[in-house]
Amino acid sequence: MKNAVWKQLYAFIQKEFYHVFRDRKTLLMLFGIPIAQVLLFGFVLSNEIKNSKIVVCDYAKDYASQEIIRKIEASKYFNVQKATLTHDQIEASLRSGDIKMAVIFPADFYSDLSHLNKAQIQVIADASDPNTATTLSNYLTSIINDYQAEALAQTKKPYSIIPQVKMLYNPELLGAPNFVPGVMALVLMLICAMMTAVAIVKEKEMGTMEILLVSPLKPYLVIIAKTIPYLLISLLNLAAILLMSVFLLNLAIKGSVILLFAESTLFIISCLALGLLISVGSTSQMSAMMTSQMSLMLPTMMLTGFMFPIENMPFWMQGISYIVPSRYYYTIVKAVMLEGLGFTAIWRETLVLAGITLVLVVINVRSFKIRLA
Repeated sequence: MKNAVWKQLYAFIQKEFYHVFRDRKTLLMLFGIPIAQVLLFGFVLSNEIKNSKIVVCDYAKDYASQEIIRKIEASKYFNVQKATLTHDQIEASLRSGDIKMAVIFPADFYSDLSHLNKAQIQVIADASDPNTATTLSNYLTSIINDYQAEALAQTKKPYSIIPQVKMLYNPELLGAPNFVPGVMALVLMLICAMMTAVAIVKEKEMGTMEILLVSPLKPYLVIIAKTIPYLLISLLNLAAILLMSVFLLNLAIKGSVILLFAESTLFIISCLALGLLISVGSTSQMSAMMTSQMSLMLPTMMLTGFMFPIENMPFWMQGISYIVPSRYYYTIVKAVMLEGLGFTAIWRETLVLAGITLVLVVINVRSFKIRLA
């Protein structure tokens, strides 16, 4: 009797293994998603900020300034570019995102240090991401303090080097300027992609999709009709986020509202196309939702620069971030909303986002043709 029970149990376990390994989607969820999570969390989650591009303007060109610059260059936190720039050129570089911070040594730096035992260094940081700006300033202050300790040991003079830090675009170091663009990208991605994928799969599960497709409307018109509501809902969500940002968080929109809505519409279309692409390969609402969350939500949170600096990541992970649409949208929102820039400053990101959208739309059209054949 016991042997018969064990045989039945063994046969049942064997059958379940067959079901699992026969279903490729189940295998992907069981093995692919954990691997992706380990890679993402292992390589992206880091509080350190490394290899940040900064510019050093050395107007002193003396022994003290050169020693401090060498220490900055030796640090793993900074990628130093030496240049002699005007204040307008520095601000333009910060606006374009080419650098994160500028360090300026005045011409009388060593003279003040020798005669007055104190000198000042001007530090200008991009505070649209307050955490990064604060962290980089702290790194620089630590390097300067280390130089002061070495100088005190050699000369026995209590040198005092005071960094004068100026935070651009967010001088109060509020969290909202960094939080709002990321939330906009995340909310729009989830609403558009996930809801579109689930809505279409629901029709497939209920058996009503075939009824819609044999209606007088052409298949692509049916799909457009089903996605338009999500486009409108997403634009309403965008308006709500912007209103809350202005009236609740006191975050002014410095750029063109029309440009912001136009760029958002382009991003929404790319998200809708992603949702449709997920729906093609999904057979149930649960699988569509899981695929949307794992393949869209995590990259949006981690590979856009919203939560973690992209320059912290390995080169291969940075390469993956280039195919994430929300990365470009996040950059666009920060440029238009926080820095007040126009289309000339974001045309590259817009062009890439438009290209990704076009590719997704073409893939969707071909996929639906294959499925309906």
